[in-house]
Amino acid sequence: MQNRIERITQVLDKNKAESIEVFDLREKNYFVDYAIIASSLGPKHTTALLDHMKNNLKPEETFNHIDESGDWIVVDLGDILIHIMTPEYRVKYDMETFLSDLADGAEGQAL
Repeated sequence: MQNRIERITQVLDKNKAESIEVFDLREKNYFVDYAIIASSLGPKHTTALLDHMKNNLKPEETFNHIDESGDWIVVDLGDILIHIMTPEYRVKYDMETFLSDLADGAEGQAL
């Protein structure tokens, strides 16, 4: 699992995603084991990051569902959920607080 997380975060980091955080939600009352949040530079970059993930993670990873808008993309890998957001959406929806509270106040691991 750690190798998968590292590979995902490396693809995001290599392609200029910012403020990448990983939340360990194993043994918590949540539907995935890990959540990853990353900021894009804008709507076009959000879409480009998704393309980079598809190109670099398939066929090893199965993309079960992708929910796309220009400002926020959610990728469901089954046991990992990836949120890529513009900085404005990231501030507006504050997923870090939600996920930190869910993980009993544990901070995400900033990359």
